[in-house]
Amino acid sequence: MTDNTTHRLTGVGVGPGDPELVTVKGVNALREAAVVVVPVMAAADGTDGGEPGRAEATVLHYVPADKVVRVVFALNERSDRARREAAWDAAGERVAALLRENGSVAFATIGDPNVYSTFTYLALTVGELVPGTVVETVPGITAMQDLAARSGAVLTEGTEPLTLVPVTAGSAVLKEALAGPGTVVAYKFGRLAGEVAAALRETGRTQDAVWGSALGLPEESIRPAAELGADAALPYLSTLIAPARRDGGRGGKL
Repeated sequence: MTDNTTHRLTGVGVGPGDPELVTVKGVNALREAAVVVVPVMAAADGTDGGEPGRAEATVLHYVPADKVVRVVFALNERSDRARREAAWDAAGERVAALLRENGSVAFATIGDPNVYSTFTYLALTVGELVPGTVVETVPGITAMQDLAARSGAVLTEGTEPLTLVPVTAGSAVLKEALAGPGTVVAYKFGRLAGEVAAALRETGRTQDAVWGSALGLPEESIRPAAELGADAALPYLSTLIAPARRDGGRGGKL
């Protein structure tokens, strides 16, 4: 590529797992990019663990495998911040190299690229390594939208607020949100499922709450939150919806 080439990095949201939930614009962005990067988990030694990620599985429904490049991110590293950031830097350098060579790269991320996505960190790093890079995003269906559709839970009505909490920030943050008004959605709560169940009980929000994991995939699970036990162990990417307290009236909050 020449120095005056416009480099374009596009974060494409590919939804929570069901390939039918990728938007037409998302499919077009994946197909138009010279290369499609998908994030994969690092093995214990920091190399490609080999397991296809959810984003990769979705992307392969729309683009040929020879166009897809797997890039290792320390997505499963929680305790060693230095190791995690080193992995992110290495991934950024890899994507920057692909961008210089090909001109356009699409990065496929589950959900939406602007909602708790690895793309945020990647775009920052690549922008520093390849000055002038045009960064764009294509929105994707989020897990809370998919879970609401599959479970029948209504996310918001009228003037109700909606609060989204990553439980990786701690169960205290979730408990504070549950004590407030409106619907509360919790992401990434699988490893703290017992604490989430306790927070729901303590705030009186267990009734009508629902959780789900692997949405749209063969191993999908959607269950009432009342079934969460103190020793519950769920997939890391589990999602919870605790609907607002409603009086059953129609249109009263419009």
